[in-house]
Amino acid sequence: MTGRIAFVGGGNMAFALATRLAEHAHDVVVAEPLAQQRARFRPPVSTTPDNTAAVQGASTVVLAVKPQVLESVVAEIAPGIRDDQLVVSIAAGVPMAAIERWLGTPRALVRCMPNTPALVGAGISGLIANGLVTPDQRAQAETILRAAGEVVWFATDTDLDAVTALSGSGPAYFFAVIEALAAAGTNIGLDPETAKRLVVATAQGAAIMATDDDPAELRARVTSPGGTTERALSILTERSFPESLDAAVRGAYERSRELARELSGESGLAQALPPDE
Repeated sequence: MTGRIAFVGGGNMAFALATRLAEHAHDVVVAEPLAQQRARFRPPVSTTPDNTAAVQGASTVVLAVKPQVLESVVAEIAPGIRDDQLVVSIAAGVPMAAIERWLGTPRALVRCMPNTPALVGAGISGLIANGLVTPDQRAQAETILRAAGEVVWFATDTDLDAVTALSGSGPAYFFAVIEALAAAGTNIGLDPETAKRLVVATAQGAAIMATDDDPAELRARVTSPGGTTERALSILTERSFPESLDAAVRGAYERSRELARELSGESGLAQALPPDE
């Protein structure tokens, strides 16, 4: 990918993406008003407190600010966005239509939904593009988000609402499971640190195995009739574990759609709370 990448906003996600892109010889500038935040970045990443200055000369502009301030930030930089520039939004929950409206003039726009493991290069991001995005610009967006992990393209904002519910909020589900399993380990006599270590290593190994094999088949392989795993899984089923997960994801999906409707309103972002960053 050629050309400068300008990040507007210097939070944790921007820091992770900008740092990894710069490590691979991309020209990166970050606009961030807080000096303390700018100080985290090291050369070759350049920084500025001026959003407009960062946008000038960039081939791609990444909107990496919180949803509550996105409208005002877009209004500030929109006059300087050129026809040939790609705009990429990683602001959680803000629909494509709202960003297009705030830009005023039709611009190539990609909206992304990364998740928190992106901070360690192990995330997965859902992306959608409007009709002005060229194949080369799609490749640009992929290059940026692949710095954080895997990339999957979708068609609509509604798709990204589902992505938000599953993988956007998903890390919290796994953190909750890890927390509960570690607590269960301490309840049967293990010390807390050892219990956590056992659970985290088990989760990592299970995730690797599930990458290439069907989770249902893997579960069946380790579930011997009359054994310990069968007993544990039967208790989870009796206590509606699968149904609870389904209800949780559906609840997150419905809330994501509610927030999208709020964010699409002419009143802006005042009422909205962002999904996890």
